[in-house]
Amino acid sequence: MKGLVISLCDVTGIFVEPWLEAGYAALLVDPQHKDYGEWPLLKFPGTIEQAMPVIDIAIQTGTVVFVMGFPPCTDVAVSGARWWEEKRAADPYFQARAAIVAQQCKSIGQLSGAPWAFENPVSAFSSIFGEPCYSFHPYHFAGYAAEDNYFKTTCLWTGGGFVMPQPREIGRLGQPDQRIFEAPPSEERANFRSATPRGFARAVFLANCPDFKERQ
Repeated sequence: MKGLVISLCDVTGIFVEPWLEAGYAALLVDPQHKDYGEWPLLKFPGTIEQAMPVIDIAIQTGTVVFVMGFPPCTDVAVSGARWWEEKRAADPYFQARAAIVAQQCKSIGQLSGAPWAFENPVSAFSSIFGEPCYSFHPYHFAGYAAEDNYFKTTCLWTGGGFVMPQPREIGRLGQPDQRIFEAPPSEERANFRSATPRGFARAVFLANCPDFKERQ
């Protein structure tokens, strides 16, 4: 094993695919996982708090090379701001609870000593954690995965020497679409809207992988 990538609040595993292909191992943490998977792709079916004993061991081994977090945006995304007052009336701390998960992602990244990032759409996190370090749309990296040619403003808070990759668009091959905003209501809508763009995942890998850094 070359090293370990930790991906938090990650049910799809898309982010770690390039790392696995390059010989790294990955630990995914999300309550939606049904089993623990098999090495080199381990899945912890629980919350970050529940996974801390496993994460702590991973950090102590000194093998962590990257930490990524995808904290839920349901209670903080500005696209849902019209429901905030109703949610606040039911639970005055609803956004604080969301911020705790994001802070867990940040803290684990800092403790690992590796490059780290956590993402969210335009959200209340800008008031809680300060303005994001970077923002992008999936289409900015559609040159790595043409299926990612769509709009969705995504913000990144980063540290540990994280390198933001340069965009690689597909340009004349087609205009980005609005699939995220046009997605019909369904049980899978939240996971569909929050799925990691493969192009972004590969671009971050190329820019931050310890033995394969590509300056684009």
